[in-house]
Amino acid sequence: MASNFPPRIEAIRAEDHAIWHALWHGYQTFYEVDIPETTSEVTWQRLLDAAEPINGAIAWQDGVAVGLVHWIYHRTSWSIGDDCYLQDLFVDPAVRGGGIGRALIEHVYAVAGAAGCASVHWLTHETNHTAQQLYKRIAERTGFIQYCQPL
Repeated sequence: MASNFPPRIEAIRAEDHAIWHALWHGYQTFYEVDIPETTSEVTWQRLLDAAEPINGAIAWQDGVAVGLVHWIYHRTSWSIGDDCYLQDLFVDPAVRGGGIGRALIEHVYAVAGAAGCASVHWLTHETNHTAQQLYKRIAERTGFIQYCQPL
C-alpha cells in the first residue's frame, strides 16, 4: 500500500466511526491492551464534542485510512498558553516507515500552534524503538520518567 503522495490528514467526523474503531483496535493490539468498549465509545463521543479538550484526526492515503492521532489540550503551570498532550498515535503496519507517523505528529504541531499552545509532548513505551527513531528527529527528549498509580 505504498504511495508517493503525502497522506491527507483530516479531523475525525461522525461518519468515520467504523474507520476510527478499526484503527483504534489496531492501536490496542499493538500495545497489547484491551480497552473496554464502553470506554472506547465515551472516547469516541468526546472526540466529536467541540466542548471537550480531546481531538482526533485520521490519515488517509490513496483513499484508505492508514493512521490516527488523538491529542488533548491542557493547562500548565510552566506557561500561559496551554500545552498539548499527543496521547495516541497509530499507523497501519502495512504503511509504517512511509512518513504517516511524522505527518500525523506535524499535524498536531500545526493545530496546537494555531490554538496557542506552548508545546506538544507525548510518551512512548521504552520498547518502541522504531517510533523512537522518528521522535529523536522531530522532538527533544526531556529526560523525565513517568510514574503512574491507577485509581
